[in-house]
Amino acid sequence: MAYVNTLNHYLLPAINRSRDYLAICKIKVVLMLVITAWVGIALAPNMSRTWLQQVMSLVGIGALSASAAAINHVVDRNIDKQMARTRHRPVATERLSASHAVAFALILALLGTFTIVVFSNWLCAWFTLASLVGYAVIYTYYLKRATPQNIVIGGLAGAMPPLLGWLSETGALMAEPWLLVMIIFTWTPPHFWALAIARRNDYARANIPMLPVTHGVEFTKLCILVYTVLLTLVCVLPYLIGMSGGVYLGVACILNGMFLLKAFELYRNGTDLMAMSLFRFSIVHLLVLFVALFIDKWV
Repeated sequence: MAYVNTLNHYLLPAINRSRDYLAICKIKVVLMLVITAWVGIALAPNMSRTWLQQVMSLVGIGALSASAAAINHVVDRNIDKQMARTRHRPVATERLSASHAVAFALILALLGTFTIVVFSNWLCAWFTLASLVGYAVIYTYYLKRATPQNIVIGGLAGAMPPLLGWLSETGALMAEPWLLVMIIFTWTPPHFWALAIARRNDYARANIPMLPVTHGVEFTKLCILVYTVLLTLVCVLPYLIGMSGGVYLGVACILNGMFLLKAFELYRNGTDLMAMSLFRFSIVHLLVLFVALFIDKWV
């Protein structure tokens, strides 16, 4: 019995601390970023790299993405305390100290950079580091607090993984992966603004100038609809340039048709529940769209 009590005394805190470190990595978000980077690798020209090199490149990209997420938790800790959605985050509740979170983020950044350099190339490493700075510093520290267009401008950093995957494979900048970046870049505003509509009171309380707070819900709904139309057009481009085939086109048309329908319903008489429904669907939309790109490559 004493052994069990001693084990629980040391083991349970360690498990809880590990969960807190995983929480500040935003594992679900990082997983989606890694999947889009993986599609970038799959669509890139065959460079005869081994599966180990490709997997380790994805590990490096994921580690740097997790580092950016951890820094986001530190920079936003005072904002997170004021928002119902984020007030239980480890750094906001001080279950993890800011200094420990920063040290953890630095270790992830170093390991991620080292992994990419060893298993991929310096160009991929530099672009991945630039994405980290873009998200963790430029967006989180400045744009998020400065302008209602924060998610539009800052969304570029989160749109980079397909390019990073392509770069890890080829070590060269080409036009094709930028189309994949454009898809995520145009997807980000309707995805995030739908959440912002449902959580606008939180953002107002935290004094964050999200579009529904500064320009109202109706204007935000219109912007979501406009960006969804733009997203539908951008999603056709990979097919038009021969980067993908009919499988991808068919899936993209179905997904974007559903996205447009939901955006129009939200614009016409949408509620906060509809906004959250659109937000959740947008996650499925992007994931299935990129999986379709991958499947189309091998059909």
